Amino acid sequence: MGSKSEAEDSPLLLLVGSSGGHLAQLLALRPWYESKRRCWVTFDTPEALSLLAGEDVVPAHHPTTRNVPNLLRNAVLAWRVLRARRVEAVLTTGAGVAVPFVVLARLRRIPTVYIEVYDRIDTPTLTARLCRPFLSAMLVQWDEQRRQYPEATVVGTLL
Repeated sequence: MGSKSEAEDSPLLLLVGSSGGHLAQLLALRPWYESKRRCWVTFDTPEALSLLAGEDVVPAHHPTTRNVPNLLRNAVLAWRVLRARRVEAVLTTGAGVAVPFVVLARLRRIPTVYIEVYDRIDTPTLTARLCRPFLSAMLVQWDEQRRQYPEATVVGTLL
């Protein structure tokens, strides 16, 4: 049995997000995470795989909108990923794929951070409402979003 290298055993940042705009907002954080060991959880769409070429990517099950079987599949995936890897924090912009990762990470006492998407100013997203009780930190991109999330920290727009 081979031993893991120090790099493979070092803590990593788990970036979780649906493909499309959610992924684009996470990618906008590149200057912050580029020196960190990381793993991505997103859909295996051609666009997402192209944007994450060369990155450690775990494909999630989609679609997630109102799809209970894929929610359960992603819960099993989250359990496996969080058990197999030394995750130091979970960072997500949503959507549905985020819920099982946030819930299970928090139950494992792994810090969880949610960034509300930039285009939901007047109403909270369903994913944010579901994840909120399990979050270590809630970040928003607009001051106006603090009406829904008074505890949130405004970080400014990512895109």
